[in-house]
Amino acid sequence: MPFFSLHQAQQCFFLYSPKPLSKFPRARTLVFLCSKMSSNSNSLQNYPTPLSPPLPSISKDIELARAMTASSKSSLFGLSRSDILYEDEWLIAVNKPQGIYCDTILASVPRFLSDSAPSDRLCEGNQASTLELHLANRLDRDTSGVMVITKSHKVASVLVKAFTNHKVQKTYVAFCIGSAPKSERITIKSGHGRSKFGAWRVYAAGDVGRKLPGGSIVRDMETTFEVLSINGQRNYKEQCECMKNEEHSIVVEEKAVTDVDANKDEILVRAFPRSGRTHQIRLHCQYLGFPIRGDVKYEGVHEWKGRTYDTHELHAESLTFQHPITGFPLLIQAPLPLWASQALQLLTD
Repeated sequence: MPFFSLHQAQQCFFLYSPKPLSKFPRARTLVFLCSKMSSNSNSLQNYPTPLSPPLPSISKDIELARAMTASSKSSLFGLSRSDILYEDEWLIAVNKPQGIYCDTILASVPRFLSDSAPSDRLCEGNQASTLELHLANRLDRDTSGVMVITKSHKVASVLVKAFTNHKVQKTYVAFCIGSAPKSERITIKSGHGRSKFGAWRVYAAGDVGRKLPGGSIVRDMETTFEVLSINGQRNYKEQCECMKNEEHSIVVEEKAVTDVDANKDEILVRAFPRSGRTHQIRLHCQYLGFPIRGDVKYEGVHEWKGRTYDTHELHAESLTFQHPITGFPLLIQAPLPLWASQALQLLTD
């Protein structure tokens, strides 16, 4: 008595038939049903659930308009001497402007080196075309601040390894709108990954290592936030209370609860990301209830006090690392953008 088998999604289905299969259309129907059941079982796989909200509907059109504006600005961009924060024969650090793509910065380096005056660069100008330029770190399109570019494969390998092994200390400054935190210092640990629709989301810390719909896995993500000011006022506390609440640690295991009716405060924070996940600070600010002003992708306000914000207000303030060749400690700082310097000026007035 003949039989046949169907292999679908690493499973084997058997149909028993006392006569040739061609005379039994029902058997063909049964084969189809088995295959469909197998497909459904895959779609119902137990993937981890994202704990941060999906992208707001308003963000799609706004993000598209911002991308078009950035493309236009990037096509006209060229590095100038004022953009350079540090340079030696192995690497160059740039203060990336807001609304310019990282790849545009990288592409503009050879021309900058070639156009530099001979008194500034005796022989490097002639070697600009032979340099092996690499981005050591990336910043989001609308994030400004320190960006490091290496000049050889060897240096790139060493520095990328330092970033991967968390040997590079990073600080960012962000202007946020939301519910003011009760602690002056907060450390948040969570998972990070893409949801089934491709958006970056916060996941539970306990889900780290689990597989996601696209085939990637949930990775760990940790950021410490220092509250610099709330509504333009330095957040002073009595010493005993400050010591008691010196640092508040959050290990994410459930969805954040946000009071939509709560008053919205203006919060200036400094962020210290330990890991370097895509949109890490933006995601953690959203989860904590104070998204970055202008960051419509992660629920940041688009309009505030009568003004429309066309970019988010996040700045890569500094990088500290061991020089990949000399071994000496190196601190690279970028000047604060206007929105950050104005906010900090209020604290000193």
